[in-house]
Amino acid sequence: MKLRILTAVIGALLAGAAGASSHREAPLITESPKVDSTDLYMFRSYETGRAGFVTLIANYQPFQDPFGGPNYFFLDPKALYEIHVDNNGDANEDITFQFRFQNNFKNLALPVGGLSIAVPILNLAPFGPGVGQGDAMVNLVETYSVNVVRGDRRTGTPEFARNAGNGNSSNSGNPGNTSAAATTFRKPLDNIGMKSIADYATYADNHIYRFDMGACGEGRVFAGQRREGFAVNVGELFDLYNTNPFGPVDGERNALERKNITSIALEVPIACLTGSGPIIGAWQTASLPRKFGPNDVRFNTRNGQERQTEQVSRLGAPLVNEVVIGLPDKDLFNSAEPTQDGPLAKYVTNPSFPEIIEVLYPAAKAPNKFPRTDLVSVFLTGIEGVNKPANVVPSEMLRLNTSTAPAAAAAQNSLGVIAGDTAGFPNGRRPGDDVVDIELRVLMGVLLPIADAPSGQLPFTDGVATSAARFLNRFPYLNHPLPGSPSDAPIN
Repeated sequence: MKLRILTAVIGALLAGAAGASSHREAPLITESPKVDSTDLYMFRSYETGRAGFVTLIANYQPFQDPFGGPNYFFLDPKALYEIHVDNNGDANEDITFQFRFQNNFKNLALPVGGLSIAVPILNLAPFGPGVGQGDAMVNLVETYSVNVVRGDRRTGTPEFARNAGNGNSSNSGNPGNTSAAATTFRKPLDNIGMKSIADYATYADNHIYRFDMGACGEGRVFAGQRREGFAVNVGELFDLYNTNPFGPVDGERNALERKNITSIALEVPIACLTGSGPIIGAWQTASLPRKFGPNDVRFNTRNGQERQTEQVSRLGAPLVNEVVIGLPDKDLFNSAEPTQDGPLAKYVTNPSFPEIIEVLYPAAKAPNKFPRTDLVSVFLTGIEGVNKPANVVPSEMLRLNTSTAPAAAAAQNSLGVIAGDTAGFPNGRRPGDDVVDIELRVLMGVLLPIADAPSGQLPFTDGVATSAARFLNRFPYLNHPLPGSPSDAPIN
């Protein structure tokens, strides 16, 4: 009887969380895919010569089919996309990078029987690889601005990041707008197909820009479509973990291998991000114009100050809202700030997902000592001696010790810290970190004594492996997006 009831509850829970990483992880965000935060990466740059920088990549708009025309996947001009950094451990942002996108639809038309008729597609001829090359036949020009806000993002004074020209050291493409006063950057159009954009890699690389941060020096920025980097056996994982949890780590298909994603990527000098110590925390959000009243019970104020926008999506460490936060509070988590995580801490100290695994696989015994201080360290405070700030306020975010040297791509272990590679997750997150296997093992107690976690040393897996070898070894690290055409274009 208990098994039948729990199985029914599990089915309801997982039905509400069908997705990957944090793709479509909460009921309300399924209605607004353009502002759906999916993955956050933060790591010491391991591109040659860039070890003095931190790379942050915030992904949005999941499950993009490469052939998803005719409109493809431009971002929402009404939305505010943000990456927040806490550099003193108090759970408040100290630096926020704000992105707003502008979509200029040119409404190209053709003469048809004496009338000027607007065309239904985004381009009438090939374009690129230079920035602006072929714009006369392109129906949409996407641009964006970057604001840097220090302190409270609602009361701090935004500083426009200035475009300092093309920023990819490996190419010499069109530099775009290099005026000293320029505060606008170009976003490449999505990868429509190989007839429209024969050399998409060069076209996209020409949209990597340097941006001026004043006394801090220059960083780099890119916003545009990338190939989905998250690797997961998503169908089986959410079908009651319908695979062998102890099978080969590469025995299943990556369900996202033919999907694209939209990335906002920054590379920032370490000194621009750190504060009282070398450890920083980060989380990404997306907000829309407010739709609710001042007496709404959802988190919508800080110190009594009303927001002009409503935060609808939030992401720090991967999979937290997906498999840790309970279904009734998933929307609440998306609207909350790290300072408001107290009511949600029970999901970390007393997690349900290990109990689900034990019901499905009785030989896999869930940890039996509560509260789960090991999970508190991974998700809420940082791990002592690895990435825990002094005087930290427990709150959910991704934390990185910037004093830990980066590992070159060939030297990275995809299991990160639990395999001895302290430059990997949960000390930040790199594209090649296998966060699904890491978090399955952490949830089942790999960091606990065997007495408290009888199954903690078992090699839990979703059957999909990943590694740094799958990705570029330079900014923006995630691979170029798959083309919409031809449909049989090979993928690696």
